[in-house]
Amino acid sequence: MKAVGYTATGPIDRADALIDFDAEKPTPTGRDVLVKIQAISVNPVDTKIRQLRAPEGDTPDILGWDAVGEVVEAGDTVETLKLGDAVWYAGAIDRPGTNAEYHLVDERIVGHKPTSVSNAAAAALPLTTLTAYEMLFDRLQVTNPVPGAAPAVVIIGGSGGVGSIAIQLLRARTDLTVIATASRPETQAWVKELGAHHVIDHSQPLAPQIEALGIGQPGYVFSTNHTGDYIEQVAELIAPQGRFGLIDDPENLNIAPFKHKSISTHWEFMYTRSLFGTADIAQQSVILNEVAGLIDAGKVRSTATETLGTINAETLKQAHAFLETGKAKGKLVLEGF
Repeated sequence: MKAVGYTATGPIDRADALIDFDAEKPTPTGRDVLVKIQAISVNPVDTKIRQLRAPEGDTPDILGWDAVGEVVEAGDTVETLKLGDAVWYAGAIDRPGTNAEYHLVDERIVGHKPTSVSNAAAAALPLTTLTAYEMLFDRLQVTNPVPGAAPAVVIIGGSGGVGSIAIQLLRARTDLTVIATASRPETQAWVKELGAHHVIDHSQPLAPQIEALGIGQPGYVFSTNHTGDYIEQVAELIAPQGRFGLIDDPENLNIAPFKHKSISTHWEFMYTRSLFGTADIAQQSVILNEVAGLIDAGKVRSTATETLGTINAETLKQAHAFLETGKAKGKLVLEGF
C-alpha cells in the first residue's frame, strides 16, 4: 500500500523530511478494524512528532491521526462496526498513523462519519473535536457552574483547529458566553462566524478587555497555545475557584499565581484513553457519534479551510510547513491517493 513517512527527525525544509514509500497492508485482529483511508487532516501533533520522535528500526514511521474512510476488514471480536461503514476517528499516538492507504484502528475510538458533509470536510474534525470536547466537558466540566462566576468561557487561541470547534461545541451544547481571542482581522472574523459572542485580542492585555465586556469574571479559561505567556493574565481575569485548562507544551508552567484564587488546572491529552486503554476508552466513539449528529443537524460545521490536494509527501510537507508558521486558521485537509 502507498504510505507517507519519515526516517529521521528534523526540519520540514529537508528534501527527505517526509517520503513516499510502499508499506505492507496490515491485517486486523481482535477489536481492530481495517479502514481504507479516503481523507485526512494535519494537526500540530504531526509536526511535533516528526521533529522530536525518532523512528525505531529501518521502516519509516507513518504520521497522521485524523481520518475518514471505509471499514474493509474487521477483527474477530469487533462488535460495533461492520464492513462498508463510513467512519471517522483520530487514532492512537502509539500506533502507525493515517497517512497511508489502509489503517488499523480500535473500534472503540471510531465513530460513524456524519452523512451531511464530504469526506474532506469531516476529516478536519475528529482530533480537534475530541480534544475540545474532553477539555470542556470532562476536564473543565463547564456544565457545572463555578459559584459566583460569570457563566462564560475564554478560549485563548480561538481561531486554530481546537479553538474553532470548541466555540461551536459550547454554542451547541451550552448557554455559556463564549469569549475567543484572535489578533488578526481575518481570524477575528473567523471566530465571530463560528459563534463567539465576544472577540478580544491576545496580543494586548486580556484582563482589561474582559473587564470592559461588563459581564464579570469568567469561570473557565481554555488555553490552546502559548500558555506560558498567559498564566499571570489568566490569574487576573478568571473568577475565584475558576477552572483553567491547557493543551500545549509550555517549557515552564508556573501556576503559583493561581493559588490565592484556588484555580484548578487541567491538562487535556486526547490520546490518554487509547494510550492507557482506560476503562472508558469507548467514550471517544460516543463523542464522535454525538458530534456527527450535531453536524447532521446543522448545529456544528466543519473547520476545514483548505484542501491541499492528494495524500502524498509533497502536499504533506506543505501542510507541515504552514502549520509551523503558527498562522493556521481552522484545518488543512488532504483527500485521496
